[in-house]
Amino acid sequence: MTAQRVGTREEWLAARTALLEREKALTRRSDELARERQELPWVPVEKEYRFETDDGEKTLPELFDGRSQLLVYHFMFGPAYDAGCPTCSAAADTFDGGVVHMNQRDVTFLCISRAPLEKLQAYKRRMGWSFPWVSSLGTDFNFDFGVSFTEQQQREGAEYNYHPVRLMSILEAGVAADAIEALATDVGTDIAGYLTELPGLSSFALEDGAVYHTYSTYARGGEFVLGFYPFLDRVPKGRDEGEPPENWIRRHDEYADA
Repeated sequence: MTAQRVGTREEWLAARTALLEREKALTRRSDELARERQELPWVPVEKEYRFETDDGEKTLPELFDGRSQLLVYHFMFGPAYDAGCPTCSAAADTFDGGVVHMNQRDVTFLCISRAPLEKLQAYKRRMGWSFPWVSSLGTDFNFDFGVSFTEQQQREGAEYNYHPVRLMSILEAGVAADAIEALATDVGTDIAGYLTELPGLSSFALEDGAVYHTYSTYARGGEFVLGFYPFLDRVPKGRDEGEPPENWIRRHDEYADA
């Protein structure tokens, strides 16, 4: 017998319509937040960055590829990694289908990581992806936009998601440390090597030759890129990840039934 409450169709419909009102309120609030994001002040990007791309070295303005808006996913793939982060990889499985649609709205989308371009290209071939992916190795780009950290920052503190963090404090967190160690092993490095990178999403504008930083989001603020989560949130068991959450996400070619 199921432990879930069972009712009549009429009871379900009453509860569902009550929930619909709250869902509509959330949708309206989400629309308001989107407008508020677009009203944030633009910050000029005055430092010059050069990236390694499939078409040779490019500057940040050149990454816009003739469009006026650039959306960057900060993919966790550091120089010490042998493979990309499994969770970032799960997110990236949804990127190819969206690129062409974003391009039609004057947006260039790409991923940026600090791993050498050759590693990114090889991993991209393994995963079967075609979206643009460039290397920021040797630049301050990832550090300046809050997604890469030196070992000194890990020990002494840094800022992530607009809050101070001491990344190596996870070693004192028991189960959490075990989970991070497993992820580090999964990408071919140790905890310190793994924690040089964290995920994020940043938006930029190009106007009259000048680049502006317009928005960044980190941690669960970027969870929307995991396109399967909204689907799981609408089935009876939800994400079914447990507490603390199970580290269940794998690369798409690593599941037992892949």
